[in-house]
Amino acid sequence: MCAASADRRSPLNICVVILNYRTPGLVCECLNGLVEQIRQVVHGRIFVVDNGSGDGSAEAIDEQITDQGWCDAAELVRSSRNGGFSAGNNMGVKATDADAYLLLNSDTLVRPGAIERLLEELHAHPEAGLIGPRLEWPDGTPQNSTFNYPTPLTEFLRAAGTGVFDRLLPRHVTAIPVERTPAEVDWVSFAAALIRGSALRDIGLMDEGYFMYFEDIDYGRRARQAGWTVRYCPEARVVHLRGGSSPVKSLAADRKPLPEYWYASRARYYAKYYGRAGLWLANVCWLAGRCVSRCREILERRSPNLPQGQGRAIWRHGWKPLSE
Repeated sequence: MCAASADRRSPLNICVVILNYRTPGLVCECLNGLVEQIRQVVHGRIFVVDNGSGDGSAEAIDEQITDQGWCDAAELVRSSRNGGFSAGNNMGVKATDADAYLLLNSDTLVRPGAIERLLEELHAHPEAGLIGPRLEWPDGTPQNSTFNYPTPLTEFLRAAGTGVFDRLLPRHVTAIPVERTPAEVDWVSFAAALIRGSALRDIGLMDEGYFMYFEDIDYGRRARQAGWTVRYCPEARVVHLRGGSSPVKSLAADRKPLPEYWYASRARYYAKYYGRAGLWLANVCWLAGRCVSRCREILERRSPNLPQGQGRAIWRHGWKPLSE
């Protein structure tokens, strides 16, 4: 169960983890606005984990940290391999013991005051194990930051792409409309998320069976299973330059094939929480939804609205989902 929070007047020891894989420019831009906020925290440090980039990224970031005089607030941690999002963040988390861990994508920019506001929310809600900020575009336009758990029926809605079904089954639509006030939610995006240290020690590290994607959904479920809540704090604002650290969203927008790791993570998630039968049910639901969208494409004479090869890929990853 949830441990009591520290006294509200007690300073928190915060560890910020930024994961880099061949995005040194984004990392340095993120650090440029982040270091001063960390310096204002009594006990705070940034760990940039280079996930085996092998392209000079690590050296470029390390040089920038030295040249900019950031050594008092930030340091580089090197991984010998690219083990994926979970593995890289776990390496950063294990670098130090902390009262709170802030996970950041390399394609994020932390608005002034965001860390302070997240820590205030952590103090105010001792039952909260995870807190997500408002994600937004550089011009301040909000992005979806909070979500419902995906279920097999979610796969039908995704493949059908028909608003009437979304309105009939709102609880199975993953993205929640943008909230203006703090709220308890199922899960928050790990593009930027604060994890309470005692919750992390209770829940455990991130599941490294996910190379990339679905690990934040998994962690939100594990947190709630352990008795913690997941909160959304819109007053803490973080710019998310979507697509800067991963090509999946841009590929999906262009209807191009998604990486195999996305399908492997999807299969792992459904098999882990719904069993092998649940994964196959999710695939059948996807197929039913695809029949709906295909009929619309024929009637409306338009191109497919889904990534190429998705049908084959979801079945291909249905055989050994928990061994990938």
